[in-house]
Amino acid sequence: MPIVARLDEYGRGAWFAFAVLGFIVWWPLGLATLAFMWGSGRMSCGYAGGNRFEHRMSRLQEKMDRMRERMGERGGHGGGWGRWGGPPSSGNHAFDEYRAETLRRLEDEQREFQDFLGRLRMAKDKAEFDQFMADRRPGSQPDQDAA
Repeated sequence: MPIVARLDEYGRGAWFAFAVLGFIVWWPLGLATLAFMWGSGRMSCGYAGGNRFEHRMSRLQEKMDRMRERMGERGGHGGGWGRWGGPPSSGNHAFDEYRAETLRRLEDEQREFQDFLGRLRMAKDKAEFDQFMADRRPGSQPDQDAA
């Protein structure tokens, strides 16, 4: 259904405009469009079956895939990514080296930060578990007689 995909590219406003045009041309067409929008979740209500969040995420993923395809169709020199998967050249060799080095450094920092967060979560979980186990031990109960 190419019209559905085309209207999805433009968003919810295009669907509402299509429904209004449907009412102007022939009222059952506008009514059918509204029913389709409501049933398919394009009005952000009443998505028939499944999780609304998963539906939105899958639609977003489809849009991203279409955008990547369009970027790939432009070729290696005009826009998008270069022929071997790198960013396109700006024409200035010094700037291209600086950009590549900065991107590599940022990726390394992101990886290190993700590792740090993982270690932090592990330490927090271990401390909570140790506290839980200490509370469950029979000898760790405070004496209620000594008051």
